[in-house]
Amino acid sequence: MPNKKTAGKRAPAKRKLAEVFGLGEVLADTSRKEWKLGVPIGQGGFGRLYLADVNSSKSVGSDAPYVAKVEPSQNGPLFTELKFYMRAAKPDEIQKWTKSHKLKYLGVPRYWGSGLHERNGNSYRFMIMDRFGRDLQKMYEENAKQFSHKTVLQLGLRILDILEYVHEHEYVHGDIKAANLLLSYKNPNQVYLVDYGLAYRYCPEGVHKVYKEDPKRCHDGTIEYTSIDAHKGVAPSRRGDLEILGYCMIHWLSGHLPWEDNLKDPNFVRDSKIRCRDNISILMDKCFPGKNKPDEITKYMEKVKLLSYEEKPVYQHFREILLQGLKAIGQKDDGVLDFGLAENGDFQRNPVQK
Repeated sequence: MPNKKTAGKRAPAKRKLAEVFGLGEVLADTSRKEWKLGVPIGQGGFGRLYLADVNSSKSVGSDAPYVAKVEPSQNGPLFTELKFYMRAAKPDEIQKWTKSHKLKYLGVPRYWGSGLHERNGNSYRFMIMDRFGRDLQKMYEENAKQFSHKTVLQLGLRILDILEYVHEHEYVHGDIKAANLLLSYKNPNQVYLVDYGLAYRYCPEGVHKVYKEDPKRCHDGTIEYTSIDAHKGVAPSRRGDLEILGYCMIHWLSGHLPWEDNLKDPNFVRDSKIRCRDNISILMDKCFPGKNKPDEITKYMEKVKLLSYEEKPVYQHFREILLQGLKAIGQKDDGVLDFGLAENGDFQRNPVQK
């Protein structure tokens, strides 16, 4: 699964890259809680990631439980993320939802604090969140670009749990993909959806945005997975997130999407997706050329197709489709994610159809 900055992702001009902060630098959040920075562990867009911990006399070790995300304050993505996290990702809120919905866990990162930090005459915005392990993109590539049937269906179930929570809090994610799915730092059977830089409040104060095509917003998101609505410049909605998840599951299972060789032509990708939506069997034939196809994926995509723009999905119906798929292959939702070599049987690589 490519992890590329594709044609659909808008990038405002002249964003500044955050300078590198020193070991032990202390950041004070809006509640005056202090956080100490450890070593930098990554860079995303124009921000930097650091290991972090609650400030103390000790240095921040390699086992630090938190991460600080830092960007120049004039940049937009972290500000967008913060609005989502502050509204929907407070630890108590996530715990309450997890308990009331009888989930073992919910794969939404917890928000621990944020603030502004002045350094060398520059202003930086930061956010503290949980530390995570590896992203699924790296694991997908190491696994010959294919996950097992069971793993794909279990990932789908967990992501549906996440999306139901996010949607219930008036947001859509808009950029679901393996690079934005991280395993828990301590539990490799737990997966978390990160990067809410494209998160969109589709239903502020309970009023859904109206369907309106805007040529200036066409193709937002990651081009190979983004929804047909996004290709048309329509503001994201719940059905778009479920459509994106469908493309991800197909890609993880088959290693192929029909439009993947033409990602530099977003109109071609849009038109290909429209043809496949209008006839789901075309999509399945191209991605699974053999006689046997994952029936539950066909049913999932057919159900997504029926959703209207403002419609609230019945998430349990989508979960039941994936659970039936697990049952059909003699598996169950045991909460174990197996990222060993894929053994998909009927879904082994065949010559793909363009």
